[in-house]
Amino acid sequence: MPLTSKPLRKLGFLTIGLFDAADPRRGHESTLEIIELGERLGFDSAWVRHRHLQYGISSPVAVLAAVSQRTSRIELGTAVIPMGWENPLRLAEDLATVDILSGGRLNPGVSAGPPHHYDQVKGALHPDTADAEDFGHERVRRLLDCVRGERVTDFSGVEGFEVFSDRVQPHAPGLGRRMWYGGGSLRSARWAGEHGMNLLTSSVVKAEESEDFAEIQLSHIRTFRAHHPDGDRARVSQGLVVIPTDTASPAQRAKYERYAQQRLPRTATPQGPARMMFAPDLVGTSGDIAERLISHAAFREVEEVAFALPFTFDHEDYVQILTDIATRLAPALGWQPAAP
Repeated sequence: MPLTSKPLRKLGFLTIGLFDAADPRRGHESTLEIIELGERLGFDSAWVRHRHLQYGISSPVAVLAAVSQRTSRIELGTAVIPMGWENPLRLAEDLATVDILSGGRLNPGVSAGPPHHYDQVKGALHPDTADAEDFGHERVRRLLDCVRGERVTDFSGVEGFEVFSDRVQPHAPGLGRRMWYGGGSLRSARWAGEHGMNLLTSSVVKAEESEDFAEIQLSHIRTFRAHHPDGDRARVSQGLVVIPTDTASPAQRAKYERYAQQRLPRTATPQGPARMMFAPDLVGTSGDIAERLISHAAFREVEEVAFALPFTFDHEDYVQILTDIATRLAPALGWQPAAP
């Protein structure tokens, strides 16, 4: 019997796709294999993080293009692409192309804001327009318009032997309804709702009206739905770090517990000038984690999750964690795997 009155409907996971600088292919191949495993286990979605000038996935669209040819059912998402690094029109072309190749399985998640360490990278990223770039929601809105088929030029038709379109090509029908916003504040939750996006919530939120993580996240979800055309039916996915230990070896359990303990102090109070709150990592048996989730006020509001895999674990650790999530934890939350 499910432990919640609202059974978990969609099960996803999120990976950062780390790699060794001396052998980047191996790390990228591991990411592809993990997503293939996720499909075999019945997961509904797999999501990749986005890292620039680090040893993680810098081109999630390219990675998901590869994954789309090695899977057939699982939905593929980005959580998230920071728009400050992107040209909205060019990104829209890439997203539409991968969505077409995947058969309509792409779920692009994006965020607003300036690039991380902008003062150090702006000379390489935006050398001629660094101080004029707009990194707010308007950049995301431009992407939405491009993806949804709005006109981007006043020219179309035939010129010589070439045919030109006045909107982004290819156009991927349905992609516009599968655009997600990674929001951690009331303002971003409201904006995403007003613009008909879906909402990705994570293990990081901004402490505005409270210092209780679950209460803050719950307020974001309700604000988003209050301003979304679909109301309570608007899609929200929660992305906590979840590490079940049911089939873990003693060494793995010790590693997981050390990881969570090292990160626990940051969850006690808001961090930094932005007052960011971090959720504790959930480590333990599937039964224990299920009980903690159903007592989480925000989890009770959602029917979709994208549980985040820890950054620094090994391939075999991810295999064990994903297997336990799919075969033990998620069924305890009322989830049923997709039909093969």
